Amino acid sequence: MMRYLCRSDGYLSDGSPVGAVVRRLTDVATVILLRHGRSTSNVAGVLAGRSDGVELDEYGQAQARTLAERLAPLPLATVVSSPLLRCLQTLAPLADSPTVDERLTEIDYGRWTGQELRKLLKEPMWKVVQQHPSAAVFPEGEAMADVSARAVAAIREWDCKVTETHGPAALWLACSHGDVIKAILADALGLHLDSFQRIVVDPCSISVISYTPLRPFVIKINDSGADVGSLQPPKRRRRKPSSAAVVGGSTGEN
Repeated sequence: MMRYLCRSDGYLSDGSPVGAVVRRLTDVATVILLRHGRSTSNVAGVLAGRSDGVELDEYGQAQARTLAERLAPLPLATVVSSPLLRCLQTLAPLADSPTVDERLTEIDYGRWTGQELRKLLKEPMWKVVQQHPSAAVFPEGEAMADVSARAVAAIREWDCKVTETHGPAALWLACSHGDVIKAILADALGLHLDSFQRIVVDPCSISVISYTPLRPFVIKINDSGADVGSLQPPKRRRRKPSSAAVVGGSTGEN
């Protein structure tokens, strides 16, 4: 499978233009970032990480069914997922065979994996994770900066590929994990990784980003409401693609 990367000049790696612009201004490829539903580890207060066998609990399964009903009207061009079971279970009512991308997997917490959160609060590294996450490297695990780099690269690469394959009005979905999605949102908002703890991403919530050649537009964060009608692709292209923001604010119309 050929991979496409967005260059800084707004073109794909093969030299063709991306031409994506914010949906509320005109046609644009848009990604829905979905956090998995509530898991057994969430309830137990345990840092699951990449532990095997972590499943959705009963409430998380209900969240997944509700999500599928909520997103059913949307024409998803592509569904991509973390390889972990809780993400695949969340997508099961919505998509039969999502494409797995290892770069969207949970953080490798190393020795912290499987530990109770109340005990980790006493670890010196906990303050670093909270106040200076860009410097955090989990014991025998992954650096937060590396998590951000791999996740952002995956989303931007997939967005370019979806745009080229399905057109600039395409809508696609990526299912991942809380801190991974927060890192992607921080990048899209132009925030330093040290500010990503200010972002909240609840289980089975969606966040929505439209990438353009000049800047991303963040349309939703931590949304669990019922109305997703504003994400419907427009029926036709209305104007020449642009990366410009609407001065005074968007009208909210497609």
